[in-house]
Amino acid sequence: MSSNKTKAGKSKKLMKGSKQPAPETEESQDDSMSQLLSVTIAAINATKDLVPIDLAKGILRTIANILTLAQSVIKNKSDFQVIADKCETIRGILESATKEATNDDLQGHLRHALTQLNKSVNRINSDVESSKEQRFWRRLFTVTIDRDKIAKWDKDLDRVLGLFNFEAIAGIGIDMKYVKKALELMDNAPSMNTPKNQQIKPPSRPAMLYGRDDLVAELMNLVVNDEHLALIGPGGMGKSSLAKAIINDPLITKRFGDRRFFVTYDGLDPSTITFETFMTRFTRALGIEIAGSDPLRQMSTFLDSASALIVLDNAETFEEASASLTLGDILPAIAEIANIPGVILILTSRSRRNAPDVRWITKDIPPLDLSSAQTMFFEIYLHTSRSEAEEDIKGLLKELDFHPLSINILANAAQQNGWSPSMLLKRWNDRHSKVLDGGKGKLQSLSGTMQLSLNSLSVQDLGEDGLRALAIIAFLPQGLNESLASDLLPSLSQIDTICDVLCMQSLVYRQDNFLKMLAPVRHYVRDSLPATDSMCLQEIRGFYYDTISSCSEERNQYAAIVISDHLNIEHIVAFNLAHVQDGTEETYDICWQFLWCLEKHLPRPTTLTRAISNIVENSSMWKLKASCLSNLGALYDTLSQLVEASQAYQAAEVLYLTAGDPESMGNCLITCADSLRAQGRFIQSQNLLEDLQHSDSWESLSETTKARAWCYLDIARMYTFTASADELFVKSMEDRIWCLNSKIRHWQARFYHGGDAGHVHTHLEDLFLQSTSTGDLVDRRDALEGLAEVAFCEGRLSDAMNNLQTIVEMSMGQDLQRVLWYTMQKAVLASKQGNYDLARELIQKASEPFQFFALRNARVFLHRSYGSACIELTAGQCDRAETYFTTIIEACDAQSNLTYKAFSTRGLGEIAFARRNFAQATQRFEETRSLCAEMGVPPQHLYSCSPLCTLPDKFRGWSLFLEGMSPSANDTT
Repeated sequence: MSSNKTKAGKSKKLMKGSKQPAPETEESQDDSMSQLLSVTIAAINATKDLVPIDLAKGILRTIANILTLAQSVIKNKSDFQVIADKCETIRGILESATKEATNDDLQGHLRHALTQLNKSVNRINSDVESSKEQRFWRRLFTVTIDRDKIAKWDKDLDRVLGLFNFEAIAGIGIDMKYVKKALELMDNAPSMNTPKNQQIKPPSRPAMLYGRDDLVAELMNLVVNDEHLALIGPGGMGKSSLAKAIINDPLITKRFGDRRFFVTYDGLDPSTITFETFMTRFTRALGIEIAGSDPLRQMSTFLDSASALIVLDNAETFEEASASLTLGDILPAIAEIANIPGVILILTSRSRRNAPDVRWITKDIPPLDLSSAQTMFFEIYLHTSRSEAEEDIKGLLKELDFHPLSINILANAAQQNGWSPSMLLKRWNDRHSKVLDGGKGKLQSLSGTMQLSLNSLSVQDLGEDGLRALAIIAFLPQGLNESLASDLLPSLSQIDTICDVLCMQSLVYRQDNFLKMLAPVRHYVRDSLPATDSMCLQEIRGFYYDTISSCSEERNQYAAIVISDHLNIEHIVAFNLAHVQDGTEETYDICWQFLWCLEKHLPRPTTLTRAISNIVENSSMWKLKASCLSNLGALYDTLSQLVEASQAYQAAEVLYLTAGDPESMGNCLITCADSLRAQGRFIQSQNLLEDLQHSDSWESLSETTKARAWCYLDIARMYTFTASADELFVKSMEDRIWCLNSKIRHWQARFYHGGDAGHVHTHLEDLFLQSTSTGDLVDRRDALEGLAEVAFCEGRLSDAMNNLQTIVEMSMGQDLQRVLWYTMQKAVLASKQGNYDLARELIQKASEPFQFFALRNARVFLHRSYGSACIELTAGQCDRAETYFTTIIEACDAQSNLTYKAFSTRGLGEIAFARRNFAQATQRFEETRSLCAEMGVPPQHLYSCSPLCTLPDKFRGWSLFLEGMSPSANDTT
């Protein structure tokens, strides 16, 4: 790996005075992660910590990993949803089947079922991991899993789940408790007068309830296990529908018979509700008439006569009323009812202010999955077949966060108005949440259900500050970072209390330390509430701008904020570029600094490209826009998006020249040239730098920038062998800043060009000591890498390994990419020592902490994959090596990387040669030689400047080919 030398801090003038050539060889979070997968993963992880059996914990850990991979790298998430649903089913089964069990109880049928399930999920996990690794580059940042494979996984899980006769495993205890309780009640029930009123029959099961079967089953199992449920969520999530489905389930009907009561508090004004109103609704649903002054005692006597299931629907109505000191009897009454033996409560509420002293199992109701959302939509919308409109509607449903009520209203609006799918999309793009106001009341209008929440007493008590906070949370794409809330919004002195209330009322939800909104809520807030407060925007901008200005290459507190809030910061920068006139220069400064921070700490594609291109090019903006473009080019370069990087660099060069700043133009051009060199395009890199030296701008460059140009030019000439080793890096040695590093490179070049290893070793040892005394990390790293290469070529593999380990330890905590890079080289050395298991372990352990970065950075992916290919080839696993080499070539074609394509094509040739397929081997070697010509590298020197990338000496097909001694295609001896 070519060493990078970087000076601390950042500069508008990209890489001015920097000694950091790009790595010679190196390689997107679906934006947002799907909320449903996140909720499912969180639920699985929570259950994992609760289940008492180790085997069940392992199964849950595996399915959480499957969903995490699906969330980060799988493209066709909708096809994968069936597996996600199965994972949630597994979670529910394991939670119930192992309740109150121990590892000692793991025997018989349960052990067999768990063991088979463990095997099944491990097979799926292995397949997903393999698909991510081997098919990743077919779409660069995502993988498409074959539908037939998914169907096979689904069928296998169905087979295994069939082993869980859940009633046999977990239901016996439930039935016995029920029988015992019934007998006790029969013996002790007090005599009661026949009720004068008939009870209100519970509402029927909803006709349109999609994607909730597993959730209903999970909740029902909790009910039969005598658990009180609190179903929590914003309006329109289907809480009441779930309660109706549970109360009408045959198993529930069989257990509770006509003792199933549905008490609804819909339509009541929390500000006027009294304890008497609460009790009247309750007793009416029970079908009893209360006489006397103690209605709670009489109702308790009735309920104590036999088991009962009671649904308290829209409980936020009386929960809000209970906040009043004069209405403090409601929640204690619920607690007393919950303590009656045999009584089970189900509570649906937007609020989390549930009755204390009740052991609620709280369930946050998730949105629908994509498939269920589509099914629901097309059950209502009949103007076009699902097959014709599915793709058009899919994005719209996702934009609604699969919110059931919004989908219902939208589908009905489209059906009633006769809108085509394209017309529906246009209406949505034009009107957003206004399209969801299809009628009166909370079941036909998003604004109706939103007003119920906004008019709650606790939200009203927040006053204008509550609305300001809602507007800010809706404005920020990630939501509000709760740990930074008081720093971001100092004018809202009670922001923490405000956030708690909004969350308690289900207007927002907490996820990964952020307060977020469901999409329909966000659209309503944006469309219907006052615009985001200008003072709040200024405060947020000030905090984020200060963070960016303080961020450096060190992974400190400022870098941590950039990493956690990157989408919010990007949104603020783009908003200010487009809307804010005052302080525009400051925003441009922050723009290029933010791009720099992304490149250093979180390399990912950015949405700022268009905003930067739209910057007006007048004389006062030339250099500012050029700074943004040059840093944009550096980010694209890190992401290996070379076409975009080249375009950004070239645009920046023109602007720097127009602004009369040849120094910045030169540094931008040098960086572009080094990017070409890192892709193996040595001739292009060399030509670009030579043209700079012959241009009118050359004499205007500083001596340090000239030295940087000479150094990068000599790197290219070193690979192409177009200059004597004695001449290389001599010019750049004359500069004070580049002197020591150029000396190290000079002796490396001598070694690469055939110089005496002992002589080179002596000089590199001396230079290493010099760099140690100066404290320059990059110079020390480059000297150690040179020493490792000399030791490797002399057969001193342990010494080479020690040198690489020293580099890893030096880079730890400062340059994570380098840690990964040199750990990979250690793995290759371990394989050449014959320790293949250690080699594979090193690659696996090195990759785990850097999965996100590896996905975004092609060079890192290529380096890691090539290391794995070399290890497998050295271990004699030609089939595995062949897969890696083929994958690398596909990636190289996508990223225009010639070096690794040449290495891997030669590797395929050696595999063919070992299989005695000499015709194919010759074809591969011919392709390799053509790649060498394109790079400008003499074929015999393909590995001269990359000795650690060589293949073992036993693979001689390439050398025989170059010597003209390849066996003929017909030679089988």
